[in-house]
Amino acid sequence: MSEQRKPAEEYVVIRHRPGYRFRRAALLVSLTLVAAAAGYAAGLAQGGFRFSSAEASNEQLKDRVARLESNYRDARQQLVNLERGKLIDQQALNEARKIIVDLETRVGALQSDLTFYKNIMAPSETSKGLQVDRFSLGSDRQPGVYNFKLVLTQVGNNKSYIAGVVAVNIIGMRNDEKEVIALRDLSQDIEDLGVKFRFRYFQDVEGKLTLPDDFEPLEVQVVAQAQGRKSSQAERTFNWDDLTEN
Repeated sequence: MSEQRKPAEEYVVIRHRPGYRFRRAALLVSLTLVAAAAGYAAGLAQGGFRFSSAEASNEQLKDRVARLESNYRDARQQLVNLERGKLIDQQALNEARKIIVDLETRVGALQSDLTFYKNIMAPSETSKGLQVDRFSLGSDRQPGVYNFKLVLTQVGNNKSYIAGVVAVNIIGMRNDEKEVIALRDLSQDIEDLGVKFRFRYFQDVEGKLTLPDDFEPLEVQVVAQAQGRKSSQAERTFNWDDLTEN
């Protein structure tokens, strides 16, 4: 009788995967947590939490938001109206101030003219005959260029004309030395050293003068000489700074 052979032993090869057990355990835990959360949410939906209450709260919030938006729009409109009203009031105030300044300027000019004519028609005893009433300067847009105006008057006896010549000189410094320049040499509007005049009450002499770059003006000297039966002389000196301070 032959001896029965034992089956050969079999070996199973299992692939070694590092971390597999850990990942498997983590997956199981995650699934457990998700299942628990789903059950909790289902319990809330079936229990105390009511969707109808959520919808009502949502509608109330919508109404409050709508009211707040409406109030916001009203407030913005009121602010715009106030700002427009303030702007209009400011413009009206500025216009009123401008009108007041213009009126004050006109009143001052009229008072000056009134004094001017009053002095001509009813002078004092010490101011009669030919007078150098004023000499004024106005700055031009170009540096060193000025608009000038000379006013001569006959005070008191205005029944007849007075005639003669008037000379204007600009006195100043150039290269640390005093220098006198005739108005004729500074203005294209003046042709002669003596400007001729003839008037009963007053006469203006106007034009534009240009100063040399290296000349510093100090004074303006005006000498008027009447000729004929009313022969007389009037002289007046004006400080340059006083003429240009405005």
